[in-house]
Amino acid sequence: MSDKIRIVPLGGLGEVGKNMMVIEYDRQILVIDAGLMFPENDMLGIDLVIPDFGYLMDKADQVQAIIVTHGHEDHIGALPYLLREINVPIYATALTRGLAEIKLRRHHILDQATFRTIRSGDRASIGPFEIEFFRVTHSIPDGVGLAIDTPAGLIVHSGDYKFDHTPVDGQPTDFARLASFGGRGVLALLADSTNSESAGFTPSERVVGEAFDAVCREAQGRIIVGTFASLISRIQQVMHCAKTHGRQVAIAGRTMVDNVTMSRALGYIDIPPDTLIPLTEIQYLPPDKVIIMATGTQGEPSAALAKMARQQHPQVRIQRGDTVIMSAQTIPGNEEMVHRTVNRLYQRGANVVYDRIAPVHVSGHASQEEQKLLINLIRPQYLIPIHGELRHLHAHARIAHELGMPRAHTLVVENGYVLEFSAGKASIGERVPGGYVFVDGTGVGDVGPGLLREREQLANDGFVTIIVPLTADDQLAAPSQIVTRGFIFQPESGELLEKIAEWAANVIDQCLPARKADLATVLRRELQDRIYDETKRRPMVIPALTHFTFHKN
Repeated sequence: MSDKIRIVPLGGLGEVGKNMMVIEYDRQILVIDAGLMFPENDMLGIDLVIPDFGYLMDKADQVQAIIVTHGHEDHIGALPYLLREINVPIYATALTRGLAEIKLRRHHILDQATFRTIRSGDRASIGPFEIEFFRVTHSIPDGVGLAIDTPAGLIVHSGDYKFDHTPVDGQPTDFARLASFGGRGVLALLADSTNSESAGFTPSERVVGEAFDAVCREAQGRIIVGTFASLISRIQQVMHCAKTHGRQVAIAGRTMVDNVTMSRALGYIDIPPDTLIPLTEIQYLPPDKVIIMATGTQGEPSAALAKMARQQHPQVRIQRGDTVIMSAQTIPGNEEMVHRTVNRLYQRGANVVYDRIAPVHVSGHASQEEQKLLINLIRPQYLIPIHGELRHLHAHARIAHELGMPRAHTLVVENGYVLEFSAGKASIGERVPGGYVFVDGTGVGDVGPGLLREREQLANDGFVTIIVPLTADDQLAAPSQIVTRGFIFQPESGELLEKIAEWAANVIDQCLPARKADLATVLRRELQDRIYDETKRRPMVIPALTHFTFHKN
């Protein structure tokens, strides 16, 4: 039997988010994570982006399990879409399972899911893979990394991690286990690259608690804390801060309410008595006794914080004297929406505190010195940088080179490139699909690059529709009508519309009736060219040929 192992990244290598990794041996497949990412600025109208797991569709019977390293959206967000196609057991820690179940319940497929709850230190045999789950510190409790014994050698997957010696949950990374893997010999280390451009060490989560205390001491009015709904450690810090300073906490945002309820039931959040209150009760308390937690730190228009900034939230209106804490890092691509939300909060009279002003957020990812320490502990034969844009992956490889690792042993690849290991040697094989799948409303994958280009054109220059009424024998029944949207202000542009109608009439005279089949194509081409020559704009030109039937009385 061959010892060839294939590692296939389907997401997370080339962008921040939509993490998904495939490990394959002898027609048996292990999937690690299934995450989503937020759409970039040019992905107009798109709600979410998930990995392209088409590679797995004709291998569905070979997939043995899905392992989820932790409960953030960029690791569990695509589970509802993947499970509709491939229904296999999901291995996850208790908190990660709880967060995934909330998501699957909202997609009405929880009944189809089979979970295997694991803890750090557990071992599992899944097909030909022997897996040990080891504890890592991240910005959410219950995160794990994976040590995967394969016929080709030991593969270590870091998950998202940092080396925080004083984490909020009191569970630091298991350094002893990491060192033991290095003693056994590691074929390949798949390691988080998100902060590979950041020098030094990532600060401890304890720094955030101290910053919250400082804000609570100084704030005279309400405090509104914006953070991710799944950032359980941050929610815990807010609860402790509220108790210390005599405030009560209300939550705005259904997802965060559900996550807190689940985490509290499982024992991952300790909420002091009488601290958590319904959002409807804040109106009965003095402003200096209130903390509101809200989702929406990425500027999402439908999230609670963005609605507050627009004064459209049904229960919370920003008032002068409020202090808003933005306790989350801006995901690349969301800067414009986040800045818009912050500016609106200032307009409403709020004081806004974010990480450039005070340490109200720290990253959950390892910086350069921690990445060096992990490599030195593991001592892998090969490093595969994962989780990051291409610049992050290359920066991580340079760190390994500084530590003496040969360049040929740092394998920087993007999504879809197949890595093969056999007899201790690595090679880069063919590329399989590993791009974006767009989720737009209830549609999954039905919006492609071509449609996005059309949306961009419509957003930039609008459209011009030429309605051409034809008789049954393909003669012009009446003058063409011109309708525009997003191109010009029609009441003040009569002269231009008359020109377009005249151009259209000339084209129609040349094409009818002999070349009627070409009329729409010729109209589109000719009018696009003439409109550009006249206006230097490129609206979408849409000919509409309509046949009229005339009846005698």
